[in-house]
Parts: sequence; C-alpha cells; structure tokens
Amino acid sequence: MINGLSSKEVLEKQKKYGTNEISNYKKNGFFHLFIESLADPIIKILLIVLAIKTFFLIRHFDIFETLGIAVAVLIASLISAISEYGGEKAFIRLQEEASKIKCRVKRDGKIKEILIDDVVVDDIVVLSSGDKIPGDGIIISGNISVDESMLNGETKEQYKEPNINNISNEKNIVYRGTIVYEGNAYMLVKSVGMNTVYGKLALELQEKSGPSPLKIRLHNLAKTISRLGYIASFLVFISYLFSKIVIDNNFNINLIVNTISNFNTMFNYILNAITLSVAIIVVAVPEGLPMMITLILSSNMKRMLKNNVLVRKLVGIETAGSLNILFTDKTGTITKGNLEVIGIKLGNGIEFNNIIELNKYANYKEHIVNGILYNSDSTYDIKENKVIGGNITDKSLTYYLKMQKSSEVYEEYKLPFNSKNKYSITIINKNNKKIKLVKGAYEKILDSCDTYFDEYGNKKLIKSKDKIIREIDDINKKGIRTILIAESENTINKDDIKSLTLVAIILIKDEIRDEINNTLDLVDKAGIQTVMITGDNYNTAYSIAKEVGIIKNSDDIILTSKELSNMTDDEVKKIIPRLKVVARSLPHDKSRLVRLAQELNLVVGMTGDGVNDAPALKKADVGFAMGTGSEVAKESSDIVILDNNFLSITKAILYGRNIFKSIRKFVIFQLTVNLCAVSVSIIAPFIGVPYPVTVIQMLWINMVMDTLAGLAFSYEVPKKEYMYEPPKKKDENIINSYMLNEILITGLYSSLLCLFFLKSSFVKTFFRYSPNDTYLLTAFFGLFIFISIFNSFNARTHRLNLFSSIYKNKVFIIVILFIAFVQIYLIYYGGDIFRTRGLTLNEFIFMIICASTVIPFDFIRKIYLKSKNKNYGV
Repeated sequence: MINGLSSKEVLEKQKKYGTNEISNYKKNGFFHLFIESLADPIIKILLIVLAIKTFFLIRHFDIFETLGIAVAVLIASLISAISEYGGEKAFIRLQEEASKIKCRVKRDGKIKEILIDDVVVDDIVVLSSGDKIPGDGIIISGNISVDESMLNGETKEQYKEPNINNISNEKNIVYRGTIVYEGNAYMLVKSVGMNTVYGKLALELQEKSGPSPLKIRLHNLAKTISRLGYIASFLVFISYLFSKIVIDNNFNINLIVNTISNFNTMFNYILNAITLSVAIIVVAVPEGLPMMITLILSSNMKRMLKNNVLVRKLVGIETAGSLNILFTDKTGTITKGNLEVIGIKLGNGIEFNNIIELNKYANYKEHIVNGILYNSDSTYDIKENKVIGGNITDKSLTYYLKMQKSSEVYEEYKLPFNSKNKYSITIINKNNKKIKLVKGAYEKILDSCDTYFDEYGNKKLIKSKDKIIREIDDINKKGIRTILIAESENTINKDDIKSLTLVAIILIKDEIRDEINNTLDLVDKAGIQTVMITGDNYNTAYSIAKEVGIIKNSDDIILTSKELSNMTDDEVKKIIPRLKVVARSLPHDKSRLVRLAQELNLVVGMTGDGVNDAPALKKADVGFAMGTGSEVAKESSDIVILDNNFLSITKAILYGRNIFKSIRKFVIFQLTVNLCAVSVSIIAPFIGVPYPVTVIQMLWINMVMDTLAGLAFSYEVPKKEYMYEPPKKKDENIINSYMLNEILITGLYSSLLCLFFLKSSFVKTFFRYSPNDTYLLTAFFGLFIFISIFNSFNARTHRLNLFSSIYKNKVFIIVILFIAFVQIYLIYYGGDIFRTRGLTLNEFIFMIICASTVIPFDFIRKIYLKSKNKNYGV
C-alpha cells in the first residue's frame, strides 16, 4: 500500500468506483437550451398559430405570413439559446481552472503529479500546506491542519492526525474541496467524484428552482393577450360568416337557407373565416416580445460584465431589479476584507499601537510572540514580505509581528478553533518548558483568567473583570474586533482552559469600503431592505451596521444566531421587516431566512462565497456569488460579483430595473400598434375595404413592430432615477394603469385615424384618382408605418420631452431612421410586390402630417395624466 497503486490497479479502480469528476454544473447543450426557449408562454401561442397556418397553407397559399411567424419564433428562440449558451460558456471558462488543479499521488512506488480529476479510490495522496484535497479519505501518516469552512462554515482550521487502529473519526477524516493550511501527511482516498460530500452537495443543488418574477409576469401577459386575441378572433369569425350568409343575401331567408345548405360554399366560407381569425391572432400576439426580452437581457449582460458583474442566468438580471430584501455578507462586501491589527491592550489598560513600542518591553513581548506566532497556522515569508497559510485572522496577526517561527520551538498539541468552542489551544515546548497558548473570543476566555501580564511581563491579579469587559464592549462598539490571547503552565489537562493568565486583547479592524454608505443609502431609497449577516459578535456587528447606515432607527432589530434559532418561524416572519443584522451567524441561518422571506412573498437576494452558502444561494430568487468564492457557490448563483463589491450588486439592481422599464416601453409600443392593426382588420371589410394591407405589407409591418422595434428598445440606458422607485411586486402585471391608458387611448386614436384616412372623402381629395384607390392605399401603408414610428417616441418616455436621453440610445435612432428609409423606398419602388405607387410630394407630406398627429394627441394625454398624477409612467 505504501508504494501506491499500480497503473493496472488505477484502471480497475476507475471502472469499479468511477472517476473523480464533479458534474455539479449541469452543462446544457445548445439544442437543449433551444428547446427550453420554446417553452416561453408567448412562443407557445405562436407555435399553435403556426400549426394552424401551416394546415391551411396549401389551400390559401399565405406562405409569407406563415414564414413570418416561423421566422419570428426561430429568431427569438435562437437568440435566447445563443445568449444563454454564451453565458454558460463564459461561466465554464471562468471555472475551468478548478479542473486543472493538480495533486501529488504515490503510484508504482513514485510520487507523480496528476490532474485532480484523475484521482481514484485507494490512491495515496501527498498533502502539504496550500494543497486542495482531491477526495474524501483518511490520514494514514503525518499531521495537518485543514480549512473546512467551505463545507461547514467553521472559521478556524481543523487539526487532523493519523488513523489509529482503523477507527475513523473527524480527527482523521478529510474532505474534498478543503485546503491544507499547515503540515504534511499521506491520505488514503476512500470516495471520489459525486460520492464525496462535496459531490453530493453539488448534486443536491441541481434541483430546479422556481419561476422567476419575469417568467410569472410574462405568463400572465401571455394569458391576457391570448384571451383577447381569441375573443377578437371569434368575433371576426362570426362577423365574416354573418356578412357572407346574411348581409350578402340581403337578409333573404330563402337565400340564407340555400347558402347554409350548400356544402362547398359553406366549407369555403368557414375556411376563409378560420384563416381570417388566425390572421387576427397573428396580429394580436406580440411575437417580437420574446425576442426583445432576450435581446435586452443579453445586451445588458455584456454591459454588466464590464462592471464586474457576470450574469449566469439571463432572467437573474431582471429579478435583481425586483428585490425586496437582500441578505449580505459583511467581510469583503461591505468591508474591504483586509484585516489589520491596530493595537494591543493589556489587562491593566495600557495600549500599544504598534509592535515597535513593545521592543523596550522584551519580557512582555515574548508572551505576545508566543500567543500570536505559535498558536497559528500562518507563517511569514521575509523575502516576499507576505504571510503564507492560515485563515484571514491568523494572517493579519502574523503580518503584524512579521516574524518567523523558531525551529527550536516544538508544537506538542493542538485543538483547532471551532464555532462552538470559539477558541483554539496550542501547547508548545520552548526551551524545555511547556506552555499552553489559548486564543479566541473574550466571552469564552476572560472568565478563566485570574491573572494578567503587565508591560514588564510580571503576573498580577485581575481586580475587575467587569472593567475589562466594559473596555472590550466599548472597543467592539467602534466596529473593532477583539481577540484575547492567554497562556497557562498547566499542560497536563490539554483541553482545560482554567487558571489562565491574560496576555493581551488584540484589536483588529476591517476597513469599511469608502463608497458603502452612499451605496447602502441608494439601496434603501430603492425600497430594498438590507440585512447584514456576519460572524462578528453583537457589539461589533451593531457598530459597523450603525456606521454604514444599515441600522437607522431604534426599532431596527439585531439578533445573534442563538437568538434566531430560539425563535419559531412565525416569530421570525413578524420581525423580518425590521431585521437588520444577524451576528455570530451560522450557515443554516441564511437558508432559513431566505425561506421565511419568500413565504412572505418577498423577492429575496442572497450573497455568499462558501460551499455552505450554496443552498441559500440556490434557494434565493437571485443568488449573488462572490468572485473569490468557491466553485459550488458560483455554480449555485444567478450572478457572480467579480470584485466582491456591494456597489456592483447595486449595478445589477439598476440594470434589472432598466430591463423591466424597457420591456414595458416595448409592450406599450407593440400593443398600441397591435390594437390599431386588429381594429382596422376587423372593421375595414365592413366599410368596403376588404384588404387595407396585403400579406407582404403585413410581413413588413410585423417586422417593424417586432424585430426592429425590439432591437431599438433593447438598448435603453439605465437611469439612476430608477433606484428611487419602490421595487415591483413578484406577481405585478407587466401592464400597469399608465400603460393601459396609453395603449387604449393612443391605440384607438390611431385606429380612428386609419379608418378616417381610408373612407373620408376629404382625405381622398389629396390623392390622385386611380383604379382600386392604389395611391390612397399606398399612402395608407405609409401612414400605418409612420404612425408606428411616431408612436415609438411616445412609448419611449413618459416625459413631455420626447428626446429625453435619446442620444444615449444610438441604436434606437439608427433603427428608426432605417425603418423610415426603407418605408420611403417601398412607397416609391415597392411596385406590385408591395402594391405601392410613388406618391407626389404633396401626397407624401399630407400622409406624414396625418401620421404625426399621434404626437400632439399623446402630448395632451400625458399632460392630463400628469395633472392628475395617476401612476404616471412605466
């Protein structure tokens, strides 16, 4: 066994136990994503319409309209699949380094370096400081300390020793994904790949999450539009049959009966009625909406990447804009994440601000060096001027000393830190003298201290522990962490911390980010509740939360993890609206808070970086993983914050709100035009204009309404003013009262304008006479398109100034100019294909003037609504 596996045995183990690959990230292929995109509710309607159109294609040969629907579905689904696939590829590239990590194993009697994925069961792995453990197994020789915080949330590394007498326990078992901080050892691999604890957790995270707020809203919109479309379709069906059977027969009963009894005639009438009904559904359903939503999500995804925000799931952007509550870490997110020792305080109240001041107190300094340097897994590299190994706290303490450990000091025993004990113990042998070193939270250590060392290294009795506690509390209230170091000569009872001598109170500061106060204030004004979750004690957490503006009022609530665990779910739900801080938090606190907030129908955001955060990230409506976090955390998230900065989270929120605004603007534009198109299509046949637009014209109109308009509205820029609005409810409809007002009023005006244009003898005087009113119908085709162009400016902003921020959306300007240019070209050069004849200048100007009246009309509507202040805007 000591020689490791042979090459033959490696192959056998792979066949028997499988590989070490973690398939926790479910890689969806392009085809899978394409099929998934067809499940969009509006696309489902289009597919049904497409099926009906295809069925009647041979008899009525409306191939252009049928192809138009097919192209709309194909483009929307392809863009969605391409964007999602590209996002997954970008994420895979971000994570692929994890699979390239190498480890050392003993095979064929030699130490070889292999990829972590190539490790098999019964491999002997060589572990040393800094190595990532490649599988679950047991230590068979050597001693190491391991950081298991990624799995269990413990902030201190765990000490591991060899397996004795084949009894496996937590002292000799190690897990995949954990990191060796110090020591050297041989490990026997017992589980690999998905059979490891890490793998099983990753597998659990593959469960499907619930629908996003955007999908819920789109589903509701699709239901509303489809119902209206079906009603309109049914009315057209009945109206067409009534006109053919009753009106065309001049209400003569005998003729009506003859028509009904004529099978061929009735079959043709019914077929035509069905075809016309399906055409109405095509006009009514905004087939460009799915494509526009995909376009806007993908375009914003690219912009956000430049702002250190990697979007893994497109709908995660929009969901971020709907957040009601955000549970956030403190270290590295609100603070800079760089711990710094700012002072050492003695039991008698004397304080040293830097290590240089201690040089003249050599006897006392020796106790400081012992307590910091040797009760730690960090080591200082003089050449590189950096600290290697250890957790963030140990690193800050070791860097403060900037000293290397002496080879003459031996470590005889170690009890690692854990969240239950809140302290660590190391017994050292220095100059043949054994010393027990203790380091941890004051509430655990101070009670055991009867004496303290003064600045000269003399041991003195502690007169008042209450005074020391008050001093520590005062320090914590300033947002400064405190760690106590103590020592004892009693080394017989290794785990005993009684009869200690207080060495010092170490003061550690994690600087708050410069921009955090303004950022949190902006989030507060956005109507989003921020809850800070931290491992700090109550006073430190309270102080920092107060300093950055999370806590503002006397009724704001701060809880410890213990207090939270003692409360029932109903009790927690009652206080969630006022909850601001959870101190001394544990990993399961996050998942519980997410679940309870969601039960209150809140849209919940969660930040995290460790494997233990992954379930909460997955459960949240939008999970923000930190860029320096674990692979499992990132794979469970919707958005990765590459710079760990809270400011980047607010950018994601702003972009999310901008997306919803842009979607609403597009819906206003589309449904206004659709209402006009449906109304004209229903009424025109009864006023003597059976075909106001041809099939090929309708294809171009659909392209304007859908593809091109979707592109134009996709590039609306985010405005900071969006952050001063309350978040949208999870089940809030996409269409609000302002939108409905504009769609109905402007849509009906556009419809009346079109019908007036077609039948008014006054209008006809402006156009040359021609058989079948070709010039009038050419102008009508232009009128419809230019009404749409002018309405795009109305829909783009609720402001009276239609050019507000328009120059920031250059795509909008380019698209509108392109539509206008193509339409003018079609009017003069469309010929028989587009049923157009060139207009004179006067005819063209009259048509433009008529179309432009939608702007002053909508201007009056906006002034009226603004005066009434009725939900003004999208």
